[in-house]
Amino acid sequence: MFRWRFGNHDLDLTHRGLIMGIVNVTPDSFSDGGRFNDPGRAVEHAFKLLAEGADILDIGGESTRPGAEPVEEAEELRRVLPVIRAVRSQTKALISIDTMKAAVARAALDAGADIINDVTGLRGDAAMPRVAAQSGAGLVVMHMTGTPQTMQNRPQYDDVVAAVGDYFTTRMSVLQNEGVDPERIVLDPGFGFGKTLEHNLTLMRELPRLCGLRPVLVGISRKSSIGHVVHSDAMEDRFWPTIALSAYAREHGARIVRVHDVKPNREALRMMEAILQTER
Repeated sequence: MFRWRFGNHDLDLTHRGLIMGIVNVTPDSFSDGGRFNDPGRAVEHAFKLLAEGADILDIGGESTRPGAEPVEEAEELRRVLPVIRAVRSQTKALISIDTMKAAVARAALDAGADIINDVTGLRGDAAMPRVAAQSGAGLVVMHMTGTPQTMQNRPQYDDVVAAVGDYFTTRMSVLQNEGVDPERIVLDPGFGFGKTLEHNLTLMRELPRLCGLRPVLVGISRKSSIGHVVHSDAMEDRFWPTIALSAYAREHGARIVRVHDVKPNREALRMMEAILQTER
C-alpha cells in the first residue's frame, strides 16, 4: 500500500516520503497573490523548487481558495500549458496538473504532465474518470464538501475522520469500476476544503485512521487554520507551523506533503524519517 505506480513510475514510499512543490500560475492564490502568474516567473519558480529538493511539481491555473471564482477552460489552459511544456523540456521531474477540468487534465498530460491532482476527487467533471482511466496517469483523489465557492459555509460532520475515510473507500471503488488501477491513486484528506479549524485539527490528530487504504498526501501549507491557531493573518507566520505539521504528518503515516517552501519541509521529513529509523 506504500507504492505508487503509474505510467513508467514505480515509487516506493515505504521509507521515504515525497515533497510536492506548489506552482500557482494564478493571479489570486491565497498564499502568493499572483507572484508567479507570468509563465516565465512560474517556470523560474518551478526550477527553484526542484533545486530545493521537490520530487513533484504541482502546477495549477485555477485558485481553489474558499470563495474563489471559477476560471474558464481556455484561460486555465493558457496559464498552465506554457509552464508545463517549458518545465518538461528541461527536466524529467514528475509534474502534476492541479485541475478540476477533464480537458485541462488531458491537455496537460499531452504536454508532459504525469499526475492529475483533482480537488473534487474526480467528481467535478463527468469526463475526468475516463481521462484518468485512459491516460495511465498518477492520481491525487481529494476529499472536499461542496465547491470552492460553498465549501466553508458551515461544514458539519458527525465524525469528520469517518466521513473522509468512507469517502475514500467509495471513490476507490467507483474509480476501480471505471478502469482505474488502485495503485495509481494517492488520497488527500482535503485540509481546509469544507472543514472548520476543529475538523482540520481532528483530521491531523487522527491521521493514522486514514493511512491504511492508499498512501496519503497532506496539503496544509500556509493554510488559514494555521493563522487561526497562531492568531496572525501574515503568511510569514505560517512558515514554521507548516514545517511542524509536515513532520507530524510524516510521523503519523502521511507519505507525501504538498508545500510552498520545499527545502525546510524536505529537511523536516528526512529528520523525522531518521528518528523513525525508516530512512534507507
